[in-house]
Amino acid sequence: MSVLGFDTSNYTSSVAWTDGSSDKGIRQLLSVKNGERGIRQSDGVFQHMKLIPELFEELSEQIETDRIKAVGVSTRPRTVEGSYMPVFLAGEGYARCVSASLGVPLYCFSHQDGHVMAGIYSCGRFDLLGKNFLSVHLSGGTTEILKSRYDGYNFVHEIIGGTKDISAGQFIDRVGVRMGMAFPAGKALEQLALTADKGEKFPVSAEGAYVSFSGVETRASRLTDSVEQSSLALGVLENVRDTLARAINAAIAETGIHDILIAGGVASNSIIRDGFLKKLDGEACIADKEYSTDNAVGIAYLAYLADKEA
Repeated sequence: MSVLGFDTSNYTSSVAWTDGSSDKGIRQLLSVKNGERGIRQSDGVFQHMKLIPELFEELSEQIETDRIKAVGVSTRPRTVEGSYMPVFLAGEGYARCVSASLGVPLYCFSHQDGHVMAGIYSCGRFDLLGKNFLSVHLSGGTTEILKSRYDGYNFVHEIIGGTKDISAGQFIDRVGVRMGMAFPAGKALEQLALTADKGEKFPVSAEGAYVSFSGVETRASRLTDSVEQSSLALGVLENVRDTLARAINAAIAETGIHDILIAGGVASNSIIRDGFLKKLDGEACIADKEYSTDNAVGIAYLAYLADKEA
């Protein structure tokens, strides 16, 4: 049995295939104008509508579409009432057409659940599907620490920590764009940071499992023209790492849960992910870089599980 997955997030179009033990995925970042820190939803929908057919055509050349038994798609940011973003309509519409043309069922999930499942699949931690665990979703617009469990179709999440203002990804992107980098700026900031001998020091702002980044973002942005650029880049990433590690450890202490899954685009940063493995008090697994950034593999695997149980 094999299945397809589609995901049209704020900044990435992606399609994927899995048979439960292997996968193939193709993705492409949306185009963001130089100097801008994001993209309008209408522009995102337009770009997805152009990209998704092209990506699916490319993927179809690598798989046997006549053996597809189900299709999965992300239709909303999170698995909560009222969660909605127009960009997901592009993927949902195309996935509905594919499922109808193939005569197979369509399963709908949240983008966040796709990140969590991609992490479980990447780490080989399928044991997490049978227990409570902490999932940490770190992406361009989301910084959440969740008490999670799999209910046989979706994940049920309880927010127990995360950001009180801007996300870790927004902190990184805003400083990076201020430094002249293209949006999203995470990869460029990381490459610059790796050339630094020492990072600028910024205060950690964490209260229990909750964090704040707006104050340190303002402070870091003011230094973009007055300090060594590589030191500033490293200081920003070290601050994100140390702030989040403190909050995650607080969540571990509060819940007594020591199984931690970390996923999302920010978790693909080597400075942050390497630091987590050294600083966290629990048994942490971090999705491989390929599966941390936005991708449709987690959605495809969720559809695989759903159809297997149907």
